[in-house]
Amino acid sequence: MTTAATTPTRTGPRKRWTPSQIVLTLLGTAVSAVFLAPIAAALLTSFKSEAEAAEIPPHWLPEAWTGQAWEALFETGNVTSWFVNSLVVSVCVTAVVLVVSALAGYGFARTEFRGKSVLMGVVMAGLMISPAVLGVPLFTTVQQMGMVDTYWGMILPQCAPAAMVYILYKFFQGIPRELEEAAFIDGAGRWRIFFTIILPLSRPSLAAVGIFTFISSWNNFLWPYMVTNNPDLMTMPNGIATVMNSYGIQWAQLMAGGLMAGLPLIIVFVFFQRQIVAGVAHTGLAGQ
Repeated sequence: MTTAATTPTRTGPRKRWTPSQIVLTLLGTAVSAVFLAPIAAALLTSFKSEAEAAEIPPHWLPEAWTGQAWEALFETGNVTSWFVNSLVVSVCVTAVVLVVSALAGYGFARTEFRGKSVLMGVVMAGLMISPAVLGVPLFTTVQQMGMVDTYWGMILPQCAPAAMVYILYKFFQGIPRELEEAAFIDGAGRWRIFFTIILPLSRPSLAAVGIFTFISSWNNFLWPYMVTNNPDLMTMPNGIATVMNSYGIQWAQLMAGGLMAGLPLIIVFVFFQRQIVAGVAHTGLAGQ
């Protein structure tokens, strides 16, 4: 004789929302609406005709829905090439930054050497200098090395991650030294400890650094614009900036291109938001 499985039932009345919960929910909804409004406006504008998109004052809903802007974007612009170029540059920059920042952060956190404080000061100084200030000297260096209009010319100057080195440096400082000392007693060397103990424990921070670097490289407009004259090497931000004709900017096409450029970043945030939050929480930056 078998007995049917019973499911738990709610016995008590459902708790009512407190005033603070209601206020926080309304506040969160309002903030979300503010952030979603530009995306909704761009999406609706992309389904307008160019004449309707240029009307002043603008209106939200299209009077006549059309996909003309999306069709023109793919016909007149090399969207596939822009997307591939952005993907190649962003992935390569992310990979190099992860390697460099992990090694440098661990070196600053766990090793003692002459001039360590000076080098750390140089890294911290990099956080105070705007990348735009370094545009001209970087371009001169890249030009002398013959890397203008190449992938390497776009990738290498973006691989000086002062902020990412600091993030991993703070995380490595929080890892107990006893773990490394026990591994040293068992005969493990510095490199083995780094790859088998430190890196596995650093996955949240490494994921956050990788995501932040990918997003920053994908959105970078100024440097690829300076170092690239070849239309076949344009990235998404540079390619979208060319969406104009003799009549001026094509606003509907511009909105469609902007949505395409932002789609990978939206996907990254949707699928990796837990890693982003965990990475920031583990670096110690949240309380500083």
